[in-house]
Amino acid sequence: MNTIKHNIMLKKFIHSAYICSVSINCIMEKQVYNRIKAVLAEKGKTNNWLADQLEMNRTTISKWCRNDMQPRIETLFQIAKVLEIDVRLLLISTDSKT
Repeated sequence: MNTIKHNIMLKKFIHSAYICSVSINCIMEKQVYNRIKAVLAEKGKTNNWLADQLEMNRTTISKWCRNDMQPRIETLFQIAKVLEIDVRLLLISTDSKT
């Protein structure tokens, strides 16, 4: 009986360790696609200001700034308009020379 309990506990531990490992790898390999947070800081603006300007949920803006979620192309153009910048400044360049 103790051996069965031990095996079950060991399987649960191994499963938990695997889940943790997968989560850490996902965090470490997180891609950054937009520069919204950086541009807001450069302009002296906040997430809340942007949410008000776009009439959008503050949580959504926060997810964009953390690169947890990406805005639609149309929304990127709206963001650029309210920040009075070229839309290309909101994206990370794919050109390694820049």
